Amino acid sequence: MDDLSPHHDSADVIVVGAGPAGCSAAYHLAREGHDVLLLEKATLPRDKICGDGLTPRAVKELVDMGVDVSGDDWVRTKGLRAHGSGTTVEMPWPVVASYPDYGLVRARTDFDHLLARTAVAAGARLLEGTQVTEPLVDAATGRVTGVTARRGDTAYTYRAPLVVAADGASSRLAVALGLEQRRDRPMGVAVRRYYTAPHRNRDHLEAWLDLETRDSRGRTYMPFGYGWVFPVGADAFNVGLGTFHIGRGPEVNHRQLFREWIARLPSAWGFDEDHATTALRGAPLPAGLTRRPQYTRGLLLTGDAGGMINPLSGEGIDYAMESGRMTAETVTRAVAQPTARAREEALLRYPEAVREAYGRYFTVGRLVVHALNHPRVMKIVATRSLQRPVLRRFVFKLWSNLTDPHSPDALDRVITALQRAVPAA
Repeated sequence: MDDLSPHHDSADVIVVGAGPAGCSAAYHLAREGHDVLLLEKATLPRDKICGDGLTPRAVKELVDMGVDVSGDDWVRTKGLRAHGSGTTVEMPWPVVASYPDYGLVRARTDFDHLLARTAVAAGARLLEGTQVTEPLVDAATGRVTGVTARRGDTAYTYRAPLVVAADGASSRLAVALGLEQRRDRPMGVAVRRYYTAPHRNRDHLEAWLDLETRDSRGRTYMPFGYGWVFPVGADAFNVGLGTFHIGRGPEVNHRQLFREWIARLPSAWGFDEDHATTALRGAPLPAGLTRRPQYTRGLLLTGDAGGMINPLSGEGIDYAMESGRMTAETVTRAVAQPTARAREEALLRYPEAVREAYGRYFTVGRLVVHALNHPRVMKIVATRSLQRPVLRRFVFKLWSNLTDPHSPDALDRVITALQRAVPAA
């Protein structure tokens, strides 16, 4: 898909990062007729640390992009099978009129490659193996006018009046403009490993709520988080866990926690060294809008670069694809304006659109993370929430962010009321 060779090139919009956020933005921008340059530091396909699970929110974005999700490369999930303190329950995906009633699983190695091909088919130009090093900033105006990058040992310059930062949690572009991660937002850590094993689960995401470990004083406690087993296809499984905290948080040894947790799983499932196909790898999860504003001086932040990760579930793919689409919609509205001032005013509305979409839910999530980081509270939730049908349905709807504010369903009304009662993040 590499079709560019010059040291200098220009576009209407440069998108940095060919993950779900960048590919979604590039696809929708190209569909609207913009000349889009999509820059990716790796060569696709490439691995990405992730749980690989897609909620119905992400499925909707895929379908809207025209992606065929009917083939054997996808694992279709009916809902969540949750485990905690000896209790196991199956919960179907909440029925919400605006979303499909199923989820999907597909390894990110293949998933991101598919999204990149979809963006290219829509008209985006993709450059792989291109490490963006910094934004180009006009000395007179302070605006971003492009990026510098390296391909091997060669430096390149790419220019555009607008740049989309979809370059992940560390976001070199955001940091260069002084947009550091906020410490008062939830920060997670996830680790995962692939196995080829005989475990029979084929149609549910599985989650374990009762993770236990020991602190530096040898005391047993339960951090806020969960372990997962997601079927990727054939006999392959993505097995991992993640925790969230705010501020300093507990000192969790995630590798140790992973070993302790899988040791408690049935040995017949085969999640052991003999069946492992990769090493255990980890990644940070900046959640709850950790960077603000999401637009400044010609740079728009989308996906993980803006901290658009669910602080309760750690899910980021759906918010990445949604925010990529919102980024494209913002740019399209802006460039249609008749004056430079009107265009800038349209771009400045992007952070408000992000807050409108996610701000109140992420605030609720932040409050829940704060509460559940008290080990006693987390233990009560892990041991009792699955035993009460109404409570577990409430927790699942909140966890997955699948509610309908216009539904007569009592739980939807409660969750909607909760969000209306808090300020947007």
